[in-house]
Amino acid sequence: MNVLLDNLDLYIRGFGGTLALFVVAAIGSLILGTLLAAMRVSPVPALRGFGTAYVTVLRNTPLTLVLFFFAFAYPRLELVELSFFTLASIGLTLYTAAFVCEVVRSGVNTVPVGQAEASRALGFTFAQTLGHVVLPQAMRAVVPPMTNVQIALLKNTTIASGFAVFQAGSIYANLSERGYNVLVGLLWVALFFVVLVVPLTILQRRLDERWSPSR
Repeated sequence: MNVLLDNLDLYIRGFGGTLALFVVAAIGSLILGTLLAAMRVSPVPALRGFGTAYVTVLRNTPLTLVLFFFAFAYPRLELVELSFFTLASIGLTLYTAAFVCEVVRSGVNTVPVGQAEASRALGFTFAQTLGHVVLPQAMRAVVPPMTNVQIALLKNTTIASGFAVFQAGSIYANLSERGYNVLVGLLWVALFFVVLVVPLTILQRRLDERWSPSR
């Protein structure tokens, strides 16, 4: 307990950074991933090709390499100057969006084809059919796998500690510098991650119970 109380400032700042990274990347990846899923089921070949290529490349690229690019290669391009936090958020968003895309696309595939055909018969455009008929039903089916993706994102934020972003993954190094037991400190970090994951799991179960009758 002394390790926690004596270094409470580190834990508060570290998990504050973790939560900030998670919230930004979660919102960004949900938006981008849904757009990519729409591209992958689009009737336009160019959009389908772009969506497929994006998912194939990002899903098969290690997250460390993605963050390495934004931390070290991007600044050398001398484009818009961004903070390490912003660059880490962008990297996590782009990486996670590929997995969100596949989850949403799998949900779209669970919606009966006849509903999309009926929408087109009523004069709906592809965007209207997707937004008003298909996606609302698809989202109900993807709650469990989407929760798993977001939990993985929460844990992936620790990788940003290697790229000058102070969050939970950076705590152990600071504990070592202060001369505290790093193993005990990491046990507290693990416990706090469990505490952060529990609300996501509860939310997933509540949504699943609420929406399961309508499926």
